Amino acid sequence: MLIRKPSDIQPSEITAESMYRERRRFLGLAAAGFAAAAGGALLLPRPALPALPGRFDNLRPGPYSSGEAPNSYEDITRYNNFYEFGTGKEDPARYAGMLKTDPWSVIVDGEVEQPGRYTLEDLIKPHALEERIYRLRCVEAWSMVIPWVGFPLGDLLKRFRPTSRAKYVAFTTLHDPEQMPGQRRAILDWPYVEGLRMDEAMHPLTLLAVGLYGQVLPKQSGAPLRLVVPWKYGFKSIKSIVRISLTEQMPPTSWNRSAAHEYGFYANVNPAVDHPRWSQKRERRIGELRKRETLPFNGYGEQVASLYSGMDLGKWF
Repeated sequence: MLIRKPSDIQPSEITAESMYRERRRFLGLAAAGFAAAAGGALLLPRPALPALPGRFDNLRPGPYSSGEAPNSYEDITRYNNFYEFGTGKEDPARYAGMLKTDPWSVIVDGEVEQPGRYTLEDLIKPHALEERIYRLRCVEAWSMVIPWVGFPLGDLLKRFRPTSRAKYVAFTTLHDPEQMPGQRRAILDWPYVEGLRMDEAMHPLTLLAVGLYGQVLPKQSGAPLRLVVPWKYGFKSIKSIVRISLTEQMPPTSWNRSAAHEYGFYANVNPAVDHPRWSQKRERRIGELRKRETLPFNGYGEQVASLYSGMDLGKWF
């Protein structure tokens, strides 16, 4: 199945932030330091919207942040692509509440000298969390500006001592149809998988996110651990990661495997390469009516264009 083009969200459809309150996850991340939030009831016929989690304290501002004003918390958490919970843009917010994110562990394997299964606390505690305001663009010609909380993926990978054979990094999302009702349908070949070339993964712009807007990452946004690669289309930023594998060969990726003529491995934001069914030259920021010109590499060309020197980005899309 192909990604559907989104429709506009009306203000009347947006639920107030106060309706998202619940207790924090991430107990044990004392180094980050954040306070718990109280729970509240929702008057919905479907499962309650996932709650607003706990708040991080003492975040340091990260480098490379956009100077643009972020979208609202409601924009960011009510309009999502997360097909594990349904193909509708509001399905993740309605159904992700059933996802259990505590405890959580991630398998690290492949071309590393220190493989193993690591708890979320093991992965996060050694790293200083920072806030970065990044643009994230979906392939369907819409975008958001999001204040992510996280740390560079490269810093984590160095801890596991990649071997000289490590050329790519592969990621896998949780596969659990009981918790993720979208996986009960053959929308994609589950579990969701993604990958980066090693130099892309080690680039300081590439972020492992554990929160947004100063809050612990909501479930519909990919809790408890997701990738953010701001110069690529949004489907590259895999959510709810349970495995990180370093490989010698280019790994398969879900949308490329499903529709290779539409979704390439690299998926760099490129206004010169149209999707077969729509133009990528312009985009609409969620919450705005006007469209704007799409920027090559989503505006991060100065930082990342050199990674693709000599490559035909029309061929290697």
